[in-house]
Amino acid sequence: MGALTPDQIAIYRERGYIVLPHVLSSEQLSRLRQVLASILERAHGVSANDAIFDLEDSHKLDRPRVRRVKKPHDVDPFFMELVRSPAILDPVKSLLGPSIRFQNSKLNLKSAEFGAAVEWHQDWAYYPYSNDDVLAVGVTLDDMTRDNGPMLLLPGSHRGPVYDHHVNGRFVGGFDPLKAGLDVSPAEPVIAPAGSISLHHVRLVHGSDLNRSGADRRFLLYELAAGDAWPLAGGYAHYSDWEEFNSRLICGTPTNTPRLADVPVRMPLPAALDPSSLYQAQKGLERRSFQSYADSADASSRPN
Repeated sequence: MGALTPDQIAIYRERGYIVLPHVLSSEQLSRLRQVLASILERAHGVSANDAIFDLEDSHKLDRPRVRRVKKPHDVDPFFMELVRSPAILDPVKSLLGPSIRFQNSKLNLKSAEFGAAVEWHQDWAYYPYSNDDVLAVGVTLDDMTRDNGPMLLLPGSHRGPVYDHHVNGRFVGGFDPLKAGLDVSPAEPVIAPAGSISLHHVRLVHGSDLNRSGADRRFLLYELAAGDAWPLAGGYAHYSDWEEFNSRLICGTPTNTPRLADVPVRMPLPAALDPSSLYQAQKGLERRSFQSYADSADASSRPN
């Protein structure tokens, strides 16, 4: 794909996101699917969320249902190989500059007909930095369609406020747009074929509905920051020491001079009652924007 064009950069700056179709090679996409299949084999017999798997509420020992693979880069080296590839890194450098720091990865799985929804939120609410040259790269392992729970992005919301992701004073990892006075009806779905990538700004409002289709929707996400963006204490971006901080730099040179920008910040404190998972934290919301799997199952069982 190479570097972004000036027009593509302008679209990202204005709308807060851009989608690039068919970025991965067929070999990269095939390898990614094979590695994931191998990881998911380990979910058989897993009874509760652990360091690798975040399980659907409908998970059973004999019928594993995984909604997220946590930190896949710690499970298989291919994930770091992929994020360092020009297919991913060149577009990111066009937006964040020559020095890029890797923060984290996650692989969200929306299996056919039950994949969990993700409530409206801003990534910035989880991990604010000294400046907001921070973004997420999404990699589609399957075609993302209107029916299988695509990511929904609210254009231009990255230039607005940081919404309060707290309920009764405690961080819950999401917010109620109705209560916040935010109209999310203009949100746009990411419709893209397998092997595409999306890039969305860390402050962009986004969420996703249940997978109501008969097709899986598997979505790899990388969290990346400019090399001179430093995480604020108390956020979800954890680095143990200076050596680890610099080891996460996947291109460019280290600096001990963070760039400070006048950006709105609201810390994710006090922490969620269960901070191990976005899905668990969001159960603290008083009102959900999307149905849960249980709600959907109850509705389908009711007589007309």
